[in-house]
Amino acid sequence: MATVMIDAGHGGYDNGATFDGRTEKSDNLNLALAVGNILENQGVDVLYTRTTDVYQSPNEKANIANRSDTSYFISLHRNASPNPNTYSGVQTLVYADAGIPALFAQNINAQLEKVGYANLGTSVRPNLAVLRGTDMPAALVEVGFINTEQDNQLFDLKFPEIAQAIADGIIETIQGANLESTESENYTIELGLFMHHENADMLATNLQNENFESFIEPVNRCFRVCHGMYRDKKEAQEEAKRLYDLGYEARVIVR
Repeated sequence: MATVMIDAGHGGYDNGATFDGRTEKSDNLNLALAVGNILENQGVDVLYTRTTDVYQSPNEKANIANRSDTSYFISLHRNASPNPNTYSGVQTLVYADAGIPALFAQNINAQLEKVGYANLGTSVRPNLAVLRGTDMPAALVEVGFINTEQDNQLFDLKFPEIAQAIADGIIETIQGANLESTESENYTIELGLFMHHENADMLATNLQNENFESFIEPVNRCFRVCHGMYRDKKEAQEEAKRLYDLGYEARVIVR
């Protein structure tokens, strides 16, 4: 089965969000290890960005995943609101609400909703380094609000069920992705995601002027600029590195 990298958000001197002595980094790590243990018992190969209380920058976390050649990346977090006990629920963040990341969000949110969390849906966050910088399908799960007592009670009382729900959502996504790619996966190189078509067109024109084939495709309400279609992931990664060395923000994505 596929390899999954689990990231426990924050760590070390970066506590993440805090509330009444509770730190996000500790909740994240405990949950990451529990989810990983469930996945391993079900035959999934699991890697971690961290298994102890150490600091890693978001870019470093993405680089760890890319160096490992893992198939999927999940980052676990707790949410926080400006004022305590204001919001409640689970939300999953993705680079773009399409393809396998969209499946991750839908499946994990739905499984956590069964445990008792309000389902706050999917949020597109293309500026987050762990979503933008990872070469594989990635999602960041906000498992309830750390400064909402209701969500903390659920987190503590149903911790095993929460870990199982996230693991089930991951496995469901892997199985769904395998069904969609029974023949073979296709890859392309993404070079930008824009709100306005004219900005996407400008980048595509620059690429074409440098003799790189490019095309624009709509993704929800945004426009993605891509280069090439590949059956071989390594070939796509080599081309992405060539573009990156030329100053482009290139990343390989699954079609």
